[in-house]
Amino acid sequence: MTKYTEESSNFGADGPFFHIIREGLQGLADGEDYFDLLADDVVFEYVISVPGYPKRVEGRQNIIDLYCDYDSFLTVSSADNLHVYRDLTASVAVLEYEVHGESVQTGRPYDNRFVSIVTIRDGKVTRWRDYLDPVAVFDATSWPGGLD
Repeated sequence: MTKYTEESSNFGADGPFFHIIREGLQGLADGEDYFDLLADDVVFEYVISVPGYPKRVEGRQNIIDLYCDYDSFLTVSSADNLHVYRDLTASVAVLEYEVHGESVQTGRPYDNRFVSIVTIRDGKVTRWRDYLDPVAVFDATSWPGGLD
């Protein structure tokens, strides 16, 4: 168990999501698990997401609360295809990556692509702007009402 989550959680020290993020932010931000990378006053913006998901979340504890039941929704088994673009002067990294797994409720495969624009100050993430493919979430969860 790390400070915030189980080691095997999607966000834990052994989770594939955390591994791909840690690789992308290597040398810029460090921590024992995903949540440890975040500044206390971090701001997340979900620019492209799914309906009903918040557009903006402020504060590490609010991010932890948002993701606290993620492992009961989706299981990430791997993450790959990482491409990293860095502007060290602006302390910004752009991460392109894919995550793969399955929906816990449906057992259907989950394959999604992300672009995350991450700002880092003093070794901690201060801002995270996320873009994902909402149709991949719909396909995995059969929501809304199934897409088959």
